[in-house]
Amino acid sequence: MRIIGSLLLVAACGMVLMSSCTKKYTCQCKVTYSGAPGLPDSSVREYEIYNSKSGAESECEEASYEHEEDGIKVKEECALY
Repeated sequence: MRIIGSLLLVAACGMVLMSSCTKKYTCQCKVTYSGAPGLPDSSVREYEIYNSKSGAESECEEASYEHEEDGIKVKEECALY
């Protein structure tokens, strides 16, 4: 009985640890330009993040930004894909 209890405890701990392990996620960022004619078309870039799901979401969303200079606006919106 003691062995079965110990095995169940080890299995439960293993499941908890496996659920919080780092995994591979893909961050997808859409880059758009506006403010003047002849700017590049919108583009999409992707890169991999190895983290927990919540950590990957935070890291990916932090890559988003907006910048404006001389009337030209660059906007990059990133989300976990």
